[in-house]
Amino acid sequence: MNAIDHPFWVWGLFFGVVLTALFVDIGIVNRKSHVPSRKETLLWATIWVSLAICFNIFLYFQVGYHTGDWNAAVSQGKLFLTGYLIELSLSVDNLFVFLLIFTFFKVPKKYQHRVLFWGIMGALVMRMIMIFAGAELVERFHWIIYLFGAFLVYTGLKMFGNSEDNFEPHESLVVRLVTKYVRISKHYDGERFFTVVDGVRTGTLLLLVLIVVEFTDLVFAVDSIPAIFGITTDRFIVYTSNIFAILGLRTFFFLLADLANRFHYLKYGLAFVLTFIGIKMLLPLIAQGLMIAMGEASPGQFADLLRRFLNHEFKDAVINISLGVVAGAIMISILISLIFPPAEDEEGAKGAGDENPA
Repeated sequence: MNAIDHPFWVWGLFFGVVLTALFVDIGIVNRKSHVPSRKETLLWATIWVSLAICFNIFLYFQVGYHTGDWNAAVSQGKLFLTGYLIELSLSVDNLFVFLLIFTFFKVPKKYQHRVLFWGIMGALVMRMIMIFAGAELVERFHWIIYLFGAFLVYTGLKMFGNSEDNFEPHESLVVRLVTKYVRISKHYDGERFFTVVDGVRTGTLLLLVLIVVEFTDLVFAVDSIPAIFGITTDRFIVYTSNIFAILGLRTFFFLLADLANRFHYLKYGLAFVLTFIGIKMLLPLIAQGLMIAMGEASPGQFADLLRRFLNHEFKDAVINISLGVVAGAIMISILISLIFPPAEDEEGAKGAGDENPA
């Protein structure tokens, strides 16, 4: 599907909504550092998801009235929703690493919100650069999409085979580089990123944590951005769905931090999603190879099916299948996680039951 040329005012509206919501969040509601309550976290989670849904509805009507093609409007809505679900589900995997970083550096809970907020502000810029550069490369050199597909298949299969997170903050290259070239204090100074030590401006430990979080998000973007390119190369869809997913990540961190271990099968659901999208990106190359092997004028239903696929006659069906597979994989992995809790949870529940004599 060809990318739709969205007017500048639509881009402006998007940035206006995002920046206004962030200002209200950090400038008014969370101006003073505090540990968000469960009620507050649930409220903000609802707000971020509602914003994404409302923007999706707006996108549908905007494209419909702008182009007069309501089929294109439906496709754009489905693409945005699929991209949002992919980015949101892959971003949930970040929670485990963020939790590890905050635990290792012993970041007080009331300052974690501030770190994640500024991490998102950095992601707004970094991901725009990566997305627009990636889209430009795909347009100029279409074969790069096949490299993305192969990378996603490799990443997905690797996630299936390795369920353990081996990230060690103190062994991270970025930590060694920052502490080597930037003066970093070994202490926190409230919510400040900089302080003065012996008359010299010095970064606090909170600044080091922010840099590690930014770097980690950059690493995760290497997986998530090619994944959504497997759905569409429309810069607007890719970027807006990406950012709406990241906006909710900060709130979901506090919402799911205590529940993260319960969704232990989610990683396998994400691995399946990455592998599926990677194979989907490689299908045109596979189909083209089969046509060359069979002969361009080869008769038969299978050859005719390949030709129709290469002519993008099934683009709407592909969008529907992608949306169904992504949503289904996430839901099934969460349900299985709830039905079959981790072994330590079962043992804990059994132990708690033994403590209460009949």
